[in-house]
Amino acid sequence: MSSIALDPLLYHCAKAKHRFHHRPRFNMLKPCSFTYCPNKLLCHGRKTFVHYNSYRLPTFKATTTNAPTFQSTDVLFKETFPLKRNEKLEGRISVKLAQGKDHNKWELTVGCNLAGKWILHWGVSLIDDSGSEWDQPPKEMIPPGSITIKDYAIETPLKKSSSSSSGDVVHEVKIDLAPDKTIAAINFVLKDEETGIWYQHKGRDFKVPLLDYCGEDGNIVGAKKGLGLWPGALGQLSNLLVKTETNSKDQGSSSESGDTKEDKKSLEGFYEELPIVKEVAVDNSISVSVKKCPETTKYLLYLESDLPGDVVVHWGACRDDTRKWEIPAAPHPPETTVFKNKALRTLLQPKEGGKGCSGVFTIEEDFGGFLFVLKQNENSWLNYKGDDFYIPLSSSGNLPDQQRKSKLKDSGASKKSGEESEGVSVTAYTDGIIKEIRNLVTDISSQKTKKKKTKEAQENILQEIEKLAAEAYSIFRSSAPTFTEEIIEMPKPVEPPVRISSGTGSGFEILCQGFNWESHKSGRWYMELKEKAAELSSLGFTVLWLPPPTESVSPEGYMPKDLYNLNSRYGNIDELKDVVKTFHDVGIKVLGDAVLNHRCAHFKNQNGIWNIFGGRLNWDDRAVVSDDPHFQGRGNKSSGDNFHAAPNIDHSQDFVRNDIKEWLCWLRKEIGYDGWRLDFVRGFWGGYVKDYLDASEPYFAVGEYWDSLSYTYGEMDHNQDAHRQRIVDWINATNGTAGAFDVTTKGILHSALDRCEYWRLSDEKGKPPGVVGWWPSRAVTFIENHDTGSTQGHWRFPGGKEMQGYAYLLTHPGTPSVFYDHIFSHYKSEIAALISLRKRNKVNCRSVVKIVKAERDVYAATIDETVAVKIGPGNFEPPSGSSGWSLVIEGKDYKVWEVSK
Repeated sequence: MSSIALDPLLYHCAKAKHRFHHRPRFNMLKPCSFTYCPNKLLCHGRKTFVHYNSYRLPTFKATTTNAPTFQSTDVLFKETFPLKRNEKLEGRISVKLAQGKDHNKWELTVGCNLAGKWILHWGVSLIDDSGSEWDQPPKEMIPPGSITIKDYAIETPLKKSSSSSSGDVVHEVKIDLAPDKTIAAINFVLKDEETGIWYQHKGRDFKVPLLDYCGEDGNIVGAKKGLGLWPGALGQLSNLLVKTETNSKDQGSSSESGDTKEDKKSLEGFYEELPIVKEVAVDNSISVSVKKCPETTKYLLYLESDLPGDVVVHWGACRDDTRKWEIPAAPHPPETTVFKNKALRTLLQPKEGGKGCSGVFTIEEDFGGFLFVLKQNENSWLNYKGDDFYIPLSSSGNLPDQQRKSKLKDSGASKKSGEESEGVSVTAYTDGIIKEIRNLVTDISSQKTKKKKTKEAQENILQEIEKLAAEAYSIFRSSAPTFTEEIIEMPKPVEPPVRISSGTGSGFEILCQGFNWESHKSGRWYMELKEKAAELSSLGFTVLWLPPPTESVSPEGYMPKDLYNLNSRYGNIDELKDVVKTFHDVGIKVLGDAVLNHRCAHFKNQNGIWNIFGGRLNWDDRAVVSDDPHFQGRGNKSSGDNFHAAPNIDHSQDFVRNDIKEWLCWLRKEIGYDGWRLDFVRGFWGGYVKDYLDASEPYFAVGEYWDSLSYTYGEMDHNQDAHRQRIVDWINATNGTAGAFDVTTKGILHSALDRCEYWRLSDEKGKPPGVVGWWPSRAVTFIENHDTGSTQGHWRFPGGKEMQGYAYLLTHPGTPSVFYDHIFSHYKSEIAALISLRKRNKVNCRSVVKIVKAERDVYAATIDETVAVKIGPGNFEPPSGSSGWSLVIEGKDYKVWEVSK
């Protein structure tokens, strides 16, 4: 991660797409003028639900607001299902500037009246910075409890207060200001630490000017027409009126005769409120009761929910366990319409008192089940743990409660909803792609074919298999993807084949991060690391990750300047070549840390903005994205999130991409790098990464796609599907040519071990809950790196539990990464033993995990049926069977077994 990484809670990305498309519009949303970064918020506007042709039931009146009388002896099925949804809350951000008790000082107050853990991320603009860059404020301005963010910003938590005019509880922070002619403005954004969302003003940082000059910036707070005292670039800032007082009647002071009267400037106070919309998790439920009508022998279903507003049931029936959607015969409830001859949609009727809604449905007796999902508006669909709700009818309704729940939970991914594309079977389409992959596998495994094909041809076929898998993953993923690599039933040979691709390496790689946050301070890190090459090779590492090699504004290397200048704080270019050659001699591949998202400029433009580059790549401001508010770029809009400390490079420009490809190829040839660790890839589209990797042909590549996990009121959610989906989407955008650091697994391990909640280590489908559970061959797992640990400590792994983390990483699929500080510590012998076991049992990035136990105090799993692992203080022993288990490694709260040979 780059040098100004803030903390593990970063930007919040958009939700995964829902499975249903081409729907009639209900309750359309209207845009709100306030935005947050990176996604624009919408506030609800309401429209009346369109009423369609309806049918009436002969037995019950659908307009009744009372539930049908179901005697307990008549009920075949009764269940209440939890519904989890997001609701948008509207509130306000307040900004107030007023004189303090000391009339020579002023006070800036920023508040928010929505619940949350709010953080003010702020800094100042100095006059000679032309208002485009942030700086640290003077120490006397910084409120108690603040945290310094590098050398450019402050983070201050907002505290609860009841000082608002309406009397409601608000969160606010106060900043003391003394008149200072060097400070032009205060800039800030508001961050909700629970969700990781950053709130901005009209897509830009909030700006409160402290000096008066003309300008029309849309992000100004408390704007007033200025007097134009500050010309030029400073004219872009405008907000507060600086008054020149010609008399000596200052508040709280008496005039002194005989003194020379000097012009005094004072700020003018203001109070401004801005709208804010926040998404919060809300728990609701729906209850379903089933009985059989003795007169008609049909099934009667009563649905009742506490969901607010208009709720539409998208429903159908099925005859057997294939769960194929069909439309039951009329009569149907009122407010029902047919959807594409595949399903029905019914508007539930409001209950008495307006709290909740309900509906009654009739199903013929020859159907075996009732299928449905719920719709609240155009973009809000609710289902059951990623699948359609399935209500068993007939004898299945008499199953014991526990067995019935198990059947619901185990509903497979092959079920068809009534909204599939017309004339296309998902199963048939899936089978077609799988058949294609199997044909390629058969082709390459055939002895006769092998004799005819060259090695190059075989590698081409392997690459094609990887691409087909990535394509299938993209086509069939949903908000809860059901496709995993294990679906591709490739023959498992006794000796797993060595398959080289840039996304996986050989599949058996073990990565060492070869530096920490302080490594640059010696000035000769390359030479120090060179001395450890033989030892790292003997420990079993196959790949080494070196720090950024280029000249950099920051000593750690993550603010690159001249990309072709390889004289850094870690050593010079000759020492870099030497250390790479030394590791090659001991059989270790070497990755270069490539910072492609941003670059520090050499010169200012005519407005005093640093966006003109020098050196061999002497780009101008066309190479900078146009929507970064700090650097006045003339390129296209960014394809990702901005990194505000340096100009964000516009990768859509042909000359930029060509120069970067040429530079990467030069590094491969000149230095001997075997691959790349790519910094801050969230800042630009993964398709550009594919372009760079196709050109430079690395042995191995991994991207750092880091953003916030999902939290509810400060507690990590069990379901992190949305988070790992965003990482998987980026990998897929690269066409699988790069892996990605499995931040999801890092976060879940962190929480599980820290809070003794080992149940978190299994998702709802019984698989590992991180990227390693969905696309293991592209997951690079880790527990610590130079940002999270070392002297930075932004998200340090729970102390004393590091070896539990490595017991998990080094026995599970994915490509494990071990942090330098942990290797050369008292953990060395235990890490070495785990690496040896991994190699001995040929555990690789595609190994198969079977989770045996995931409870409060213990997690246990078997891998490839040859390795068993237990972490946590709880008890577990692998089951005895035809193959005996031998305990080979044991440490504090972890054990590892292997099958006795």
